[in-house]
Amino acid sequence: MSQPVIPIRAAGARSTAFEYFSTKKDEFVGWARKFSLFPYPFVTACCAMEFMAVSSTPYDTDRFGAALPRFSPRQSDLLMVVGTVTHKQAPILRRVYEQMCEPKWVMAFGACATSGGFYQNYAAVAGIDRIIPVDVYVPGCPPRPETVIDAIMKLQDRIGRSHHPILTESF
Repeated sequence: MSQPVIPIRAAGARSTAFEYFSTKKDEFVGWARKFSLFPYPFVTACCAMEFMAVSSTPYDTDRFGAALPRFSPRQSDLLMVVGTVTHKQAPILRRVYEQMCEPKWVMAFGACATSGGFYQNYAAVAGIDRIIPVDVYVPGCPPRPETVIDAIMKLQDRIGRSHHPILTESF
């Protein structure tokens, strides 16, 4: 009677079943993250009215999983910079960004946040990407609510397709 042959795997090699399972876990975590955005509104100027319109009943960002604004950067993962940022506010914006937990995303909301807008003076920052990294730009002065919702949906697609490093070989 012969002994059954047991394949010997090299040290550190993983089975293909684990790779398939980890891919599915990665997709599940991406799906959960993309529908549970907690925005932190950094509102400084006139785009605030459009930000409020996006949260109102006709547009309702709750349908997209980005409804509950958090007013502490430690509880949020989406920083929405709404309006003009001056050089005096730049260190504050940087500190808010650094206080956010990983993973974190940034949305530049309106022409002033994306490029400085029509302010061509010494006080306004010509785009917040000079201070912090930006994931999504929302054009317009002020941007229409439909444009903001489109930007949220594009950010969700990006989050869903990205790799989520919280997963390890033991999980």
